[in-house]
Amino acid sequence: MKPGRILELKSLLHNCSKTRSLRHGIVLHSLLIKMGFSSDLVVSNHLINMYSKCGRTGDARKLFDVMPIRNLVSWSAMISGLNQAGMFSAAILFFNNMDVEPNEHVYSTIFSACGGQNLSELVFTGRQLHSRVLKNGYIGVSFVANSLISMYLKSDLFDNAFDVFTTMDEVNSVSCNVMIVGFAVNGQIEKSLKLFKDIRPDMFSFSAMLQGFSGDFFLLSELHCQAMKFGLDVTSFVGNVILTMYSDTGSIREAEKVFWTIKEHDIISFNTFMAACLHCNAHSAALGVYREMMEHRFEDDNFTLATSLTACSGLGSINFGIQIHARLIRTKPDIDIQVCNALMNMYAKCGSMSHAQSVFNGMPRQNLVSWNTVITGLGNNGQGREAIKMFDKMVSNTNNAMPNSVTFVALLMACNHSGLMSEGISYYEKMESVYHITPRIEHLACMVDLLGRSGRLEEAEDHINASNLEVHRCNQIVWGSLLSSCRIHGNVVIGERVARRLLQLQPTATSPYVLMANLRASDSRWQGVARARKLLKASTAVNKEPGWSYVEVNGGFTKFTVGDFSHFRIAEIKMILIGLNLNAKKYGF
Repeated sequence: MKPGRILELKSLLHNCSKTRSLRHGIVLHSLLIKMGFSSDLVVSNHLINMYSKCGRTGDARKLFDVMPIRNLVSWSAMISGLNQAGMFSAAILFFNNMDVEPNEHVYSTIFSACGGQNLSELVFTGRQLHSRVLKNGYIGVSFVANSLISMYLKSDLFDNAFDVFTTMDEVNSVSCNVMIVGFAVNGQIEKSLKLFKDIRPDMFSFSAMLQGFSGDFFLLSELHCQAMKFGLDVTSFVGNVILTMYSDTGSIREAEKVFWTIKEHDIISFNTFMAACLHCNAHSAALGVYREMMEHRFEDDNFTLATSLTACSGLGSINFGIQIHARLIRTKPDIDIQVCNALMNMYAKCGSMSHAQSVFNGMPRQNLVSWNTVITGLGNNGQGREAIKMFDKMVSNTNNAMPNSVTFVALLMACNHSGLMSEGISYYEKMESVYHITPRIEHLACMVDLLGRSGRLEEAEDHINASNLEVHRCNQIVWGSLLSSCRIHGNVVIGERVARRLLQLQPTATSPYVLMANLRASDSRWQGVARARKLLKASTAVNKEPGWSYVEVNGGFTKFTVGDFSHFRIAEIKMILIGLNLNAKKYGF
């Protein structure tokens, strides 16, 4: 074998490690065994590194154990692989068994392992090693010090991290960025800002600052301006973080401006903006971004597909959802389970349970979210009996998924929507006695609504007052559900009592005023109606949000808001509404 040939194979192994190409690495390993080079020290080190980088630490360990000779690279590759696999205790055990003196790279890796799990024994080891690097001088190596700072910050030992930072011979941007995040996480905003302003920030500095101060709109705007000053807002790395932060503050318009400012969009940019649109309930905008992405021929991933299907669910757009489903069938032979769940949810939200169940039945395996989605869909579409059958199938011995709190919310709502009162009460009682799930506010609200819809208003009120938890007795959703039932059954006495209780809990809420006005109107108590509406108008704190809905026309979505006559085709809209009302009256609606 020529020396050049073996060097070429070692280079190929190195590339397999970098690209995480396990299949090609195994082929090269087989070839090296046939050629008799598998026991070569350098080759073995390359193989250990390749298997470790590809997540096959077991295979790497087998190779390590049979090596006749090991050097520092062998130990370093093994410790690094275990650390990357999250096997922090094993990495430290290997470090303690080293028969050669570790170098700065090994110390950096082992500090990372010590901070990986926030366990007291690992942190104790890290502090001991801190003393060792002080003695041997490796603390002066910047990446060792940075790793040590990161370990202390992950272990909530902020003072120790700051001590290391202040004693560094040469502070670099990595050190500063780590400390900026550390200051921010620990609520020391002034120190974080000061450090940020003292350095020439790079894209990592901005990312650290932005993530550290999420939710503060004014500070976010200031940092955005700073990023623009340095020309970093146009990079996808910083731009993606900025638009995420804007969406967290509910500023979807600002997020949209940032998105279109980014020079080179990548899949992460599109996914981030789509997620931002969903976060702000801008479902139509999310689908617009998806269309833009398809026009630019970006390859959608599972996150893209799940997000776009969720947007379809929010809009009730089954046509767009079917198009995405068709694309999935064409391009994805093995559909990800999360995408399948989003697809089921879309069909269920659009009222097509036959399609939702077809997706469910075609899945190679279902997880808890899959079962919860189909049970919720059946319940919301008035198929309570089918939802119960699906629940019984879920808890049978043939399935591994066990119900959780969300499952019982879906089941109780299914019983509620289908008028299955006795079944609903039975499942509510079984929650704790059979499945050991403590009822939460949402379960209590379902029960109150179930009893209320059946006209058992006093029983529903007693059910709330009998709750052991104060947080249940003081929840406006629970009392609001009962007030709605009082309006349905025209019970003014209990309704007024519940409304007073609700206004004590939430004085600025509009729903008690509106429901009480409707309740008194149903009882022909017009003086009370006028008083309720007068209170609603007089209260400066109460501002009723007008209702709105989307209408899909030719693949586009138009938003219609109650009381808004500014649409440029308002005359045409009025004529269509008049025609719809006449047809509704004609057919008895």
